[in-house]
Amino acid sequence: MRKPLIAGNWKMYKTPKESLAFLNEFLPLVRDHAAHDITLFPTMSSLGYVIEAVKGTNVSAGAQTMHWLNEGPYTGQTSPTMLASISCTHVMLGHSERRIYANETDDMVNWKLKAALAHNLIPIVCVGESQEKRQSGLTEAVLNWQIACALNGIRPEHAGPIVIAYEPIWAIGTGSVATPDQVSEAHAIIRREVAVRLGKHSAERMRILYGGSVKPENIAKLMVEPEIDGVLVGGASLDPHSFAQLIHNSVRSSDQKQ
Repeated sequence: MRKPLIAGNWKMYKTPKESLAFLNEFLPLVRDHAAHDITLFPTMSSLGYVIEAVKGTNVSAGAQTMHWLNEGPYTGQTSPTMLASISCTHVMLGHSERRIYANETDDMVNWKLKAALAHNLIPIVCVGESQEKRQSGLTEAVLNWQIACALNGIRPEHAGPIVIAYEPIWAIGTGSVATPDQVSEAHAIIRREVAVRLGKHSAERMRILYGGSVKPENIAKLMVEPEIDGVLVGGASLDPHSFAQLIHNSVRSSDQKQ
């Protein structure tokens, strides 16, 4: 059984002080929930504070990105060694905003994935098509290509920690939510490609999340789908009560699915 993962991507929001204020309200609201994993992805300036604040709780913290090398003359970058040194447990790779604004390529995502696994970080690899590609009937081709590139050189015995997040670019921050059928179809495509690259066993074990304008009001319809193993949440994760409500709704839906 794949344990659901609910992840909150804070993007470029929240100072350390604001992050700790969030946690003071949020942690008591979710402390009794063990049916799923909860991970927050704060800004790099807040990450160390959040990691310390969630120690001993059922919430973990990850980085929004990282470099693939351990050190070097790369101003502004953070290495996997640095993340591991502060007890970071997760890292997000290949988010569409990184691909678009930071020119992150499929090869870079693959290099970062290998580095994350080498440093015992749980990687969440983001994939997804644009509106133009979807309208052109290229969703499957785009997803297969991104998965094939990300998993290039990954051995099945090392793939256990990998999480895939399907985030259609046309649904991120737009208010447009993919329908449960659209998400399930995309997740099935992803799982088939994972099976091609890593084998059926790895594909069946791998968690595949959905991200794209997820809110407390629509999480229930998504989480009853057997192919959806959790969500990567943007705006709705910035408010502690909204995010906690989303998690509560998600737990009920996951129970129904089981």
